[in-house]
Amino acid sequence: MAYKTDDIFSFSAFDPSKFTESFRELAEKGAAQSREAYAKMKTAAEEATKTVESTMQSAQAGSVELGLKAIDALRTNADVSLNHMEALLGVKSISELLELQTAFIRKQAEVTVEQAKGMQEAARKLAEDIAKPGKEAADKAMATFKAA
Repeated sequence: MAYKTDDIFSFSAFDPSKFTESFRELAEKGAAQSREAYAKMKTAAEEATKTVESTMQSAQAGSVELGLKAIDALRTNADVSLNHMEALLGVKSISELLELQTAFIRKQAEVTVEQAKGMQEAARKLAEDIAKPGKEAADKAMATFKAA
């Protein structure tokens, strides 16, 4: 009696070509997903870099504007103070001194209020300009997550 060993060791259900094809498809799908994920990460990194650059440019420009406003305020205050000192040198009576001093204090208070308003507005604008790129980037990122 001869046994057929062909039947015992044959794997008719296992086809190596189909396994290789399935493995290749799986590998290609994984590689495509990896490329897609890398492209998304690269785009996100580029956008983040642009956001930081834009924020830094806004901060620098705003800081310069605030600095110029501060210098202008100092210059104005110095001029007003020097003019007041010159006027005081020509005082002939106590009543004239009190009148000049009262007018100077009133004028200085008005100028200080206007300068504070200008600085506050410039600081508010600077804060908005600095926050704008980050807010836009966050909105875009949220829209991307919602779409996905």
